[in-house]
Amino acid sequence: MHATPSRAGRWLALGLILFSLAVFARAEPLPGRGVTVQPLKSSLAEEAFQTLLVSRALEHLGYTVLPMKDLEPATEHLAIANGDATFMANHWRRLHADFYRNSGGDAKLARGGSYASGAVQGYLIDRKTAERHGITRLDQLKDPAIARLFDTDGDGKADLTGCNPGWGCEGVIEHQLDAYQLRGSVTHRQGSYAALMADTIARFKQGRPILYYTWTPYWVSAELRPGRDVVWLQVPFSASTDGETDTRQANGKNYGFPADEQQIVANRAFVEKNPAAARLFEVMRLPIADINAQNLRMNEGAGSQRDIERHVDGWIRAHRQDFDGWLAQARAASGS
Repeated sequence: MHATPSRAGRWLALGLILFSLAVFARAEPLPGRGVTVQPLKSSLAEEAFQTLLVSRALEHLGYTVLPMKDLEPATEHLAIANGDATFMANHWRRLHADFYRNSGGDAKLARGGSYASGAVQGYLIDRKTAERHGITRLDQLKDPAIARLFDTDGDGKADLTGCNPGWGCEGVIEHQLDAYQLRGSVTHRQGSYAALMADTIARFKQGRPILYYTWTPYWVSAELRPGRDVVWLQVPFSASTDGETDTRQANGKNYGFPADEQQIVANRAFVEKNPAAARLFEVMRLPIADINAQNLRMNEGAGSQRDIERHVDGWIRAHRQDFDGWLAQARAASGS
């Protein structure tokens, strides 16, 4: 003898079925299902935040995203162009223009929108020394007396904490040392930028003069705050490596580097086959202030992979509407 389901039981079963169908119907499409992505970043640990945020968005679209690999910028562009990797999230539109062009340009690579805009680079000194000696321009370092203020090794020349070989900025600095006739009075110190800046900050805390190159977004300008602790030095005229670019800012000041922006660069064949990812790379936006703040947290000790993942997930929770909007546009581009 079989028990007959009660009317209430039948309605409950029907309700569960309808609920399951509704959940299935609301499931977001995954245009990236079955596609594997390889992200790259440079040796700068602070680039992981921007890169991982893009990876998280791709995962929400169904892509299988591998752990990011580290290569220096010129090699990053080449690897992506050759299809050995998929994307990088830290391409500087102006600074890395030669890397982009030399790796095949638009035929092999695709640049997204302005992922992080308002990036600034240049030379800075401590505010105390600037005010005491009236230093406002880089070319004042031609004066041996001014240069000696920043001498850290006793050779009478100013020691500039500079840019790692292979980053792109080192070529600009080397070019400008010649253009501004500073070879005889300034030494471009290169090596591990993080280690060199640690020494520079230690000297600042000891009350000694400092001279260094940096950029934003990066944690240095949160540690040594322009206008409070340090000041930007202007240059006497634009001296870009192409001989054409005007490096003056919109406010008329000239720090030797044009205002720049960071973009997502991806393999051309990949974006043509993956319109969802292509659209995502176009619409993602990350404020430089948010990058600076996260980078500072890393410098203060929260720099493990787990820490960075937590920072990314926290940013997504705080900007859920923006994040979901990017995903919606990406899905729409794929026809999903």
